[in-house]
Amino acid sequence: MRELAGTVLVGESFEPVRGRVVVEDGRIDAVEETDTDSTDLVRPAFVNAHTHRGDSVAKEAAVGLSLGEAVAPPDSLKHRRLAAADRDELVSAMGRTLRFMRRTGTVSTLDFRESGPAGARALREAAAETGVDPFIFGSGDPSVLDVADGYGASGANDDEFAAERAACEDRGRPFAIHAGEPDATDIHPALDYDPDLLVHMVHAEPDHLERVADQSVPIAVCPRANAVLDVGTPPIRELLDHTTVALGTDNAMLNQPSMFREMATAAKRFDVTDREVLRMATAAGAEIADLDCGAIEPGRRAALLVLDGDSDNLSGSEDPVRAVVRRATGLDVERVVG
Repeated sequence: MRELAGTVLVGESFEPVRGRVVVEDGRIDAVEETDTDSTDLVRPAFVNAHTHRGDSVAKEAAVGLSLGEAVAPPDSLKHRRLAAADRDELVSAMGRTLRFMRRTGTVSTLDFRESGPAGARALREAAAETGVDPFIFGSGDPSVLDVADGYGASGANDDEFAAERAACEDRGRPFAIHAGEPDATDIHPALDYDPDLLVHMVHAEPDHLERVADQSVPIAVCPRANAVLDVGTPPIRELLDHTTVALGTDNAMLNQPSMFREMATAAKRFDVTDREVLRMATAAGAEIADLDCGAIEPGRRAALLVLDGDSDNLSGSEDPVRAVVRRATGLDVERVVG
């Protein structure tokens, strides 16, 4: 048994409670209000809702390129670099990125992994000793579901994915697809697949949002990557008004996978509350992948992030939720649990 004391952000409302979290056998046994001298901030660890960890072999290589030049299949810089990468180099690069993610508070990542079954296996190997559990959306033909947790499609304008969608249905696995990143033309075709997750939705319009709500499709948004690729700004407020929205960092090639940076960007640039942003970075991603984490509640997996509330950066913050969303950085992390 272990105890984590300080200001605890409890439940999916992240209510600040002075007290402690009791952890036993990797699960939250109790959340107790009690006197404590600890200045720590105890909050749920991050679930990064959209990544491409394979792109760790080409960090910053796509700066200044358009979306098509940078990442579009099959001939973009991304795909050329992935094809040229030695497997050991790829595994090492992904592992280093995952270790960075763990040190900065991420315990799980919903990753679109290219290169079929071999790509999924490489990510499993890379993650083995990092403390980050990847939920892998595989690629290629339906056989990738033998090793992946679901299927991740590049986009409805890129190819036909009926067989892959059917295979996910047969196996009870989630089907995810990029949509509305360069423009709106692939959104309705993506929704025709009845996906379990849409990624980006930068160009979502009212009729798309109505379908999203009717079909109860969650969305992962990646505002920093959208800015780097100059594809537009996701309508996060409107998306939140229609469905579950989670936060992701997208390509390691474009941005470091810092959920602190992603939260601060979302909180400061969009019409959202700090609690909404914190939920997007934790409970929402966990809900999408059916992970038993993302909130501090008895019975849940103890996936926790402890911040030094008396750090030079956080000391004097008047609102703990605002502080962890807008101000905290990886330098404030004391430990990651779970």
